[in-house]
Amino acid sequence: MSRLEGNDINQRTNDPEEMMLEIMELLNDTVTPIPDVGKFYTFVYNAKTPQLQYDQHPLIACTHLERWGFKGLNFHWQQQRNYTWEELAGQLYIVEWDELDDLLAIPYAKYILNN
Repeated sequence: MSRLEGNDINQRTNDPEEMMLEIMELLNDTVTPIPDVGKFYTFVYNAKTPQLQYDQHPLIACTHLERWGFKGLNFHWQQQRNYTWEELAGQLYIVEWDELDDLLAIPYAKYILNN
């Protein structure tokens, strides 16, 4: 059973920050510092590359682990992205297969242009 099933996050607020805080609270029992290839995650990310547009609240399928970080298919962007260890703002929240649709229905992506 999905930990997000029946949530009303996107009915209570339209602020991606508030949505992400509620999601992190719901998924708080399954966090990890390092992803496993083939698994799903959401997390807070603060890119430092100048003039880069990024998703501060990615929802990804991890595809590769690297020394510098990891690569993942970002479901919000619908494309592969790189994530460095230094730019993670905390733990990765493990998302189960049956929770993907619930998370995809919540508009918590936060797109930022890094200056």
